[in-house]
Amino acid sequence: CAIAEWRFGAGRGTRNMVFLTFGTGLGAGLILDGRLYEGTNGMAGEAGHLRLAADGPEGYGKRGSFEGFCSGGGLRRLGAQRLRQLRAAEAVTAKDICTAAQAGDGTAQAIVEESAAYLGMGLSVLIDLFNPERIVIGSIFARAEALFRPGMEAVIAREALAQSAAVCRVVPAQLGDSIGDVAALTIAIEFSQKNGKSVTDYGA
Repeated sequence: CAIAEWRFGAGRGTRNMVFLTFGTGLGAGLILDGRLYEGTNGMAGEAGHLRLAADGPEGYGKRGSFEGFCSGGGLRRLGAQRLRQLRAAEAVTAKDICTAAQAGDGTAQAIVEESAAYLGMGLSVLIDLFNPERIVIGSIFARAEALFRPGMEAVIAREALAQSAAVCRVVPAQLGDSIGDVAALTIAIEFSQKNGKSVTDYGA
């Protein structure tokens, strides 16, 4: 997905880009110096495992993690804690929370604001570490950017190095629900180019 957004979506024209899923879970794809960075054994980009608070909703098997605060599952868990007096806890979804927040529900807005603050905190770490020119965020952020951006930007302004934050734009992903298909094709193209073959050589 990171390569797809870099080649054809919101990351076009960059050499240093971070892609975040912010969907069922939270993971990162790193494009550094014009190349996908995979790490020593392919484990680079597991940003969701970062612990941002001593306690909090669990994500990636760790309470208070980036994924715990900034994913569909994390929002659902926050909602289950805060909204159980209104409806069955298991029925609360991230979509419910965002929809209620957009409609002006104060409790839902507080949940989104907490998630947005931790999003800003996590992004500040990535900005300071990788000095990217763009961070592209998909799924929930792409669908509800207006809810998350104010709180996110306030924390980045406070936490990230000013010189690094000044050159980094945080934008929603552009490929939407087609990202999986585009990602598969992009990987095929990348692999073919590295091996000096056409995609059709593989029967695609």
